[in-house]
Amino acid sequence: MRTGNLFVISGPSGAGKGTLVARLLEEVPDAWVSVSATTRLPRPGEKEGVSYFFLDKQEFLDLAREDGFLEWAEYAGNCYGTPLASVQREMAAGKQVILEIEVQGALQVKEKMPEARLVFIEPPSLEELERRLRGRGTETDDVVRKRMDTALVELSHKMEYDIRLVNDNLGEAVAQLVAYVNETAEQK
Repeated sequence: MRTGNLFVISGPSGAGKGTLVARLLEEVPDAWVSVSATTRLPRPGEKEGVSYFFLDKQEFLDLAREDGFLEWAEYAGNCYGTPLASVQREMAAGKQVILEIEVQGALQVKEKMPEARLVFIEPPSLEELERRLRGRGTETDDVVRKRMDTALVELSHKMEYDIRLVNDNLGEAVAQLVAYVNETAEQK
């Protein structure tokens, strides 16, 4: 059995984090993606314990006070967090635990669990990032501008991460991420 590890994957919206994580799960059999908790209401099609753990605000805040989250934040009036117990359980079972979270949360995780490996996913350029965001066809110009502003802030933190992968060629980026996870799992 390999040693369990925690990998935190961050990067700007449109950098391709979700695609890379999905491909990582196909290639690394002992990888496990953590399910976050939230106080927002479920959207159509979302399932309890699969999409999120849906908690009311009081339950969430009680768990936060009990130090039950690895990281958490409030965004647009709703709370989002990574339950600590499930991460610890899966790591103890030898899993390669994957968190796909934003930069603020990633830095909180590193503070709480210094052994966590932070992976920053970069777009090849800001122009390509904007092209990807617009190509989705789901965001207004105003939302794209806000996401680009947020991307600049997120990119300013990339040197605080253990590794940085430029997602220019999907196959190469997947291979680099899979290799990093496997090498880390085999080290201990």
